[in-house]
Amino acid sequence: MRIMLIAGSVILPLMMFYTQKQWVGLRVIYNVIAIIAVLVFGNIASLSIYKIINDNTVFMTAIHGVFLNPYFLIAGSYIGIYILYRLLLLNMEEQQE
Repeated sequence: MRIMLIAGSVILPLMMFYTQKQWVGLRVIYNVIAIIAVLVFGNIASLSIYKIINDNTVFMTAIHGVFLNPYFLIAGSYIGIYILYRLLLLNMEEQQE
């Protein structure tokens, strides 16, 4: 599982980079998915913190329950892959200058 996670963090941004070169429309799709992922990620985090503060259960273990939310994990994963993809694009643009 560890190898799959590490390989995915390298392979998926590279796949995103090469596929957006082949079909320019994917750039918009990747960006829209990233916006949705950031909204989901931020809203889940803020609602979890609000619930903990509202319930007066301010313990370190209580906030870690957010990591059990699959939507939080999926959104965070895409954000990480998307950031690597954007850094790859930025690096390629700088290399062309």
